[in-house]
Amino acid sequence: MSNDALIDKLVGDLRPVPRPRFGHQLVILFALAAVELAGFLALGTMRPDIGAAIGRAAFWWKMAGLGVLALIGVNVALRSFSPESLPRKGLRRWALALAGIVFVGVVIDVAGQGLDGLAARLMWRMGVECLTVMTVLSVPPVVAFGLMMRRGAPTDLQASAAAVGVASAAWGAFIFAFHCPSDDPFYIVFWYALSCAAITLLTRAVLPLTSRW
Repeated sequence: MSNDALIDKLVGDLRPVPRPRFGHQLVILFALAAVELAGFLALGTMRPDIGAAIGRAAFWWKMAGLGVLALIGVNVALRSFSPESLPRKGLRRWALALAGIVFVGVVIDVAGQGLDGLAARLMWRMGVECLTVMTVLSVPPVVAFGLMMRRGAPTDLQASAAAVGVASAAWGAFIFAFHCPSDDPFYIVFWYALSCAAITLLTRAVLPLTSRW
């Protein structure tokens, strides 16, 4: 068999991967986020002191920071499903945004509470509950992103899976933040970082196995 005939045989059954429809995917994701948030709050989970919380800088730092991380993460994840994308560059941008948000949190923390009693401020029992709920809230976006990733053509599966992980973790954390009774930057950074790490490790382990093309 000639080389040309062999090549024709190997590629004869291949079909082109359709170009991702970012607008359509964004509509699906925002609809899912709205439904998940509405469902979560319908369970009576809105923090009871929300009226007092909106007057504190730490509350707005938490909500705005998580929102920004979720939006950047969604953008990086969706773009990573295209074969020509470079998701590691997007992940670096996400990491830079995270570093900036953490820095602002440190400034607010030091100015407001100082560095005394850090271990007590972690409130381990409540923190474990927060970690568990945030992880559960991250599962729906992981599933949605996983389906989109499977239909795409990512060439860097590990980086794309990591992008899905950080986007889903920030998404789940943002929804949970409406319930979280703590605005302590040290508490937020510690427990929310653990949730992000857990979800990202999960997606890096599972999604590359289900998204090969």
